[in-house]
Amino acid sequence: MPAAPPRPRVLPLALVCLLATALIGIATRADVRRPFFQGLDERWLGWMGGPHRGVYEAVATVLNWFGGPLGVVVPLALLVALLVLRRWWSVLYLLTTYLAANMLVVQVLKQVVDRPRPAHPLVRVDHGSFPSGHAAGAATLVVIVGVLLIPLARRRAWWLGGGLFVALMMWSRTWLHAHWLSDTVAGALAGAGTSLLLWWAFAPLLARERRAG
Repeated sequence: MPAAPPRPRVLPLALVCLLATALIGIATRADVRRPFFQGLDERWLGWMGGPHRGVYEAVATVLNWFGGPLGVVVPLALLVALLVLRRWWSVLYLLTTYLAANMLVVQVLKQVVDRPRPAHPLVRVDHGSFPSGHAAGAATLVVIVGVLLIPLARRRAWWLGGGLFVALMMWSRTWLHAHWLSDTVAGALAGAGTSLLLWWAFAPLLARERRAG
């Protein structure tokens, strides 16, 4: 499972994602009930109304589970595979990135921003609407798998498919009235930015591991 090296633009892209997350967070914290983009959030949430059943409900329910405890299965399976292969730097990248994005960045932002969720969510939710942990987790997983498993020749297709997966996760969170649209945007940016930044930081170590293997 050779990990292809990062492109030179990975660091600027990571910083842009994290800066955008911070700016959205600052704007939200300035007025948690009515940030300047609240009108767009409410308009989007209105489009997510209507009957919540059928195929849409099934897709949103699966994604809700995947973003919860069920979603740990994929990184755990990858972790076991990397341990068996003794790819220690890949193991460290996986653990550091997963914990930093999902446990540190997302949870700190939830506590600091403290934004109320939309009324009447259709699934059980925890404290803090901003940012979306499901969207952050999806983006983080896409980057981790892309870094550790996808060869360079297939990586563009992976990013495209992964982007569609993240967008679908963002849709599901708003369709379930669990998040505002801006929460999901910030979550995806936070997950992607953290993962890309750590990819850049780990790149020399992953390259050494790749050459040794």
